[in-house]
Amino acid sequence: MYVLADCNNFFVSCERVFRPDLEGRPVVVLSGNDGCVVSRSNEAKALGIKMGVPLFKIRDLVSKEGVVCFSSNFELYGDLSARVMRTLARFADRIEQYSIDEAFLSFDDAVYPAEMLKTLSEHIVSEIRYGIGIPISLGIAPSRTLAKIASKYAKRYAGYHGACLIDTDDKRRKALADFAIDDVWGIGRRSVKKLYAAGIHTALDLADADSDLALNMMHKPGLQTWQELNGQDVCRIDELVQHLTITRSRTFAKAITTLPAMEAYVADFLSACANKLRRQGSYCSDIILFALPSRFMDNPGAEQFYAADVDIFHNTGGIYTNIHLAVPTNVTAELLEHVLKVLRGSFVDGYPYKRAGVILTGITDASTFQTQLFDERDRNRDNLLQSTIDKLNSRHGKNTIRLATQLKTDEDKAKLHNEYLSPCYSTRLTDIITVKC
Repeated sequence: MYVLADCNNFFVSCERVFRPDLEGRPVVVLSGNDGCVVSRSNEAKALGIKMGVPLFKIRDLVSKEGVVCFSSNFELYGDLSARVMRTLARFADRIEQYSIDEAFLSFDDAVYPAEMLKTLSEHIVSEIRYGIGIPISLGIAPSRTLAKIASKYAKRYAGYHGACLIDTDDKRRKALADFAIDDVWGIGRRSVKKLYAAGIHTALDLADADSDLALNMMHKPGLQTWQELNGQDVCRIDELVQHLTITRSRTFAKAITTLPAMEAYVADFLSACANKLRRQGSYCSDIILFALPSRFMDNPGAEQFYAADVDIFHNTGGIYTNIHLAVPTNVTAELLEHVLKVLRGSFVDGYPYKRAGVILTGITDASTFQTQLFDERDRNRDNLLQSTIDKLNSRHGKNTIRLATQLKTDEDKAKLHNEYLSPCYSTRLTDIITVKC
């Protein structure tokens, strides 16, 4: 059996750990530069605040309803996440962290019968809530996808005491019948449209459909989802965490108008993406580089047309370019060579770029790497150098060794707009809470 542990409204919950006065009040956490809502308390959700809505669109509601806003404090969130994961690891035979606020726990069925798992899960909920301060929900089921669905019900209904168990076919069918297909883990927006057209609206509709339908509409991932919904354990965690695209971008507090400044940010974005690429043991063959004006600014020199999907931008003066690599790689310096060449040829000096980013695509497993017959690059040297840099940064701290083009850490923080940033209560002595008697 699997148990999915999922922290409730995690970023908001982290802020509330050291601010108990915020319990019961609407709270939101904002993205970088205080742009959009990325986490909401249940009270904020009840006010109709949507995930991803820009702050400027809800300022009147924030003022009227007394919504408390926070800038993203990833130092705090990362520390509390580590505490949660260490606590979970004390109970499970195996733990597989899926994201900053989620982890799959594996248990031996012979040692832990289903009902014992339910009791244990309720104890874990209590341990983390009162030991760390983070509310958490646990879903228990024979497959990861069903465990994910069970955790949603644990969040939704207080009667489950934070832990929902799906251990019989009757429970499985009842849970799937009331679960919308667009909320099923692993099913994207494009697949949802196809499924709606085929008359599939709930998770049970998909589970009861023919397996060929899932395979034809969503290929292998769709078939795996169909199998998981029917109680078969087929998903591997290393497949789940391996990203098919890796993105790093930012909306700047002030528009970037000079090439050196843009190069520094792009180099930082690419370095972060390449680090993630290496951690998951992958190479990439394509890079998307974009630098765009604001969607909302009043600037006659930045006429624009914008579509919600990142792959459909049309901007006068903006940059949106796909760079194909003849030989896939995950070496930061090599990737940056290709990106800077394109950036320097496309950048318009003095033009107000408000948002920029890098997307790595064409990602393949390192075991399938193929070079070219006439490849002149010394890849053994590149890989050895990159491996040495990664080891030194791991030992001495992020960006201890970095490319000269990259931003200095202090310089980056100075340009980040975070008006509502909370203290790093648990990681900095200067920010520790002072209790007055």
